[in-house]
Amino acid sequence: MNRLPEEWQNFLNHDLLEECLLSIQGKLEKEIKEGKTIFPSTENIFKSLELVIPERVKVVIIGQDPYHNFNQANGLAFSVSRNQPLPPSLKNIFIEMRNDLKKNINCDGNFEEIAKQGVLFLNSILTVEAHKPGSHKDIGWQKVTDLIIASLSNQKNIVFILWGNFAKNKENLIDQKNNLVITSSHPSPFSANISFFGSKPFSKCNSYLNSVGKDSINWSLD
Repeated sequence: MNRLPEEWQNFLNHDLLEECLLSIQGKLEKEIKEGKTIFPSTENIFKSLELVIPERVKVVIIGQDPYHNFNQANGLAFSVSRNQPLPPSLKNIFIEMRNDLKKNINCDGNFEEIAKQGVLFLNSILTVEAHKPGSHKDIGWQKVTDLIIASLSNQKNIVFILWGNFAKNKENLIDQKNNLVITSSHPSPFSANISFFGSKPFSKCNSYLNSVGKDSINWSLD
């Protein structure tokens, strides 16, 4: 497992952070020795944090854990590796993006170029065992990612996008007076029709960023 990027280590600066990460690393190494397959690949576990430094984060999109099938997870929540079929939730995200922004979407499912604009695609649980969703929910990741969410909230004027009940449970970590929180149902086919479709998270996000003097996100990569 790669180390947490230095900028994030300095930003979080928590006494128990290193101890927690070492514990997680030990658990992952044990599973790999047992022959288990872990996603994403070890070099991509912190990919979302490598693409944007804390001071440049403008938007945080919170997911649960990585895709658990081969050739999908790339270290960014809801994102897939290039040239891979789009999972159903991601297809629905693009439907809402297209309807919300009234634009064609040029993103191929890999969100790295969007992330570089200041969007942190953060899974609450950063790893998963192949074909076993939620399998790493108890190995310590949420202590790390909850710290990230709370620390970013303190920077103020950040948009937090929470899709689904799992992400909504993170609301208590966010200072909602000084940040924008956008919530809806999850983009999964099982729940997208409840409140995800028509929620317009992308345009709402950009309107808020403009209102606090920040540049919009080019979601469509046009």
